[in-house]
Amino acid sequence: MPQDHVSRRDVLKSLTMGAAAGSVLRTIPLQAAEYAHSLIAADKADARAGGYMPKFFSAQQYKTLQNLCETILPADADSGGAVEAGTPEFIDLLTSENPAYQLTLGGGLMWLDSTCVDRYGKGYLDCAPEQQKEILDRIAYRKNVAQDAGLSQGVEFFSFLRNLTSDGFFTSKIGIQYLGYVGNTFLTDFPGCPPVPGV
Repeated sequence: MPQDHVSRRDVLKSLTMGAAAGSVLRTIPLQAAEYAHSLIAADKADARAGGYMPKFFSAQQYKTLQNLCETILPADADSGGAVEAGTPEFIDLLTSENPAYQLTLGGGLMWLDSTCVDRYGKGYLDCAPEQQKEILDRIAYRKNVAQDAGLSQGVEFFSFLRNLTSDGFFTSKIGIQYLGYVGNTFLTDFPGCPPVPGV
């Protein structure tokens, strides 16, 4: 089917259906992810809208999402991080088209804030960095649910968010450059695999 006949909604739904089965990178065509990133770039460039406006998350939830994405994949000396790569926008755009994502991510962000209020007396973004780290360390590991069943929603949420953050980053221009992916290129020779140290 020609690209002109494929709607934005069709492409975004194809992304969200595949991601539900696992990582976008394993099940979704890179072209579809690139299309989602191009929609985001167009939204950011739209001066009339003042840049990208979240499609699903509230302003406060979106700030929390940005903070979490940056915590999961921060910028370093080799590459920009998840925020520079447009990962929060990627997640928001996909979430706007998928009710299951809305439940998992929207509910997860509400769980995170309410849990932080119960434990620290304030929402996640208002917590001190060490408190943020403490709660994320608790929901980063499934084994912690055995000790505290109340963490189960948080663990599921954070696991899903980490996968989507990776998917958004590694399908972005920054992520592809970080991987060193050059696409299909002609090789005049193949030197083989590098030697394994110690063998």
